[in-house]
Amino acid sequence: MTRAGSTLRALGLVAPLFLFLGVFFLWPLWTMVSVSVRDPAVGAVLPRTSAAISSWSGEGVPDAETQGALVADLAEADAIGLGAAVRRLNSDVSGFRTLIPKTQRAAKDANGGAVDLAALDKRWADPAFWSAIQTASSAYTDRNLLAAVDLTRNEAGAVESLPAGASANRLIITRTFLIAATITLCCLAIGLPYAMLMAATTGWKRNVLMMAVLLPLWTSLLVRTAAWFILLQDQGVINGALQAIGLTDGPLPLIFNRTGVVVAMTHVLLPFMVLPIYSVVNAIPKTLMPAAASMGAPPFAAFRRILLPLAMPGILSGCLLVFMVAIGYYITPALVGGPNDQMISSIIAFYALQTANWGMAGALGLILLVVTTILYLVYGRLSRSGTPLGA
Repeated sequence: MTRAGSTLRALGLVAPLFLFLGVFFLWPLWTMVSVSVRDPAVGAVLPRTSAAISSWSGEGVPDAETQGALVADLAEADAIGLGAAVRRLNSDVSGFRTLIPKTQRAAKDANGGAVDLAALDKRWADPAFWSAIQTASSAYTDRNLLAAVDLTRNEAGAVESLPAGASANRLIITRTFLIAATITLCCLAIGLPYAMLMAATTGWKRNVLMMAVLLPLWTSLLVRTAAWFILLQDQGVINGALQAIGLTDGPLPLIFNRTGVVVAMTHVLLPFMVLPIYSVVNAIPKTLMPAAASMGAPPFAAFRRILLPLAMPGILSGCLLVFMVAIGYYITPALVGGPNDQMISSIIAFYALQTANWGMAGALGLILLVVTTILYLVYGRLSRSGTPLGA
């Protein structure tokens, strides 16, 4: 077989993999990024106005040519497209919901003739309404990305914070990272000694410990979350057992709060911490710790200076996996958490499913993508450097 034939055969073998990655990974990511920065609602309905108003200085009102372009666009606009444009404009300046339909009726009655917009409605003499059209005419915008972190642009174009109470995205993002970090630490506190115990045992004992880790992965996430919902409720098994043995006089608040979210998500994500650590610890020679003890090292000192640095790649992998999966969780916080425990995934679902605001949903998803990418880069940097891992 010739060199060219071998190359074509190799490309044919990997083509399904590239197709799979392109369709199920790259295309959704590109769609999310593009929808977060695209804003075609106004430009698509008012094409003549968008072209004419692009050169407007922002002082006074636009010239007669721009006003005529607006009248012509409104006379030809369809109801569905115009509705989306009105919602976009009204989000910047209140009043477009009544102003645009009124102006469209006048434009259609003029039948191609001129319309004195200022005489029709005095709001057309206000530069703020024209400025909103000029800003929204661009096919691309950063308003969704800024709004995702509670920022906006003022009339001068400078970035500033939204008024207090206007949005809580920044608070929810901070809460998401805090909950994910807490769950990561809980998984590490349980997963590290558990993985070390698995590596230290052999035979059927190791198999039992391994099965205890793998069983949750073989169970539906919804089933596991529903089970914790039953266990943690006021009349559930845990509160019933605590009251039966006399540790509590009444039911403890274990559900619809942060405690329930942390407990349930720690159980769900624990295998993602145990398995990477176990794979690394199991490869460490079993003679290192006895050798350290024979040279006078106390058990804790031997663990801290020998076993822990060697297990650090697995620890970093487990922490990375747990944290990245935790920041995107939706079902568990929605079922066992309260209103103050909802994470960024719930807000993305709200914008995507209830308000159909795909731009905001894409912008918040882009934040998760950026954070995940940064974590991968940090881990890649640490894994390539022996000093940080062994510190």
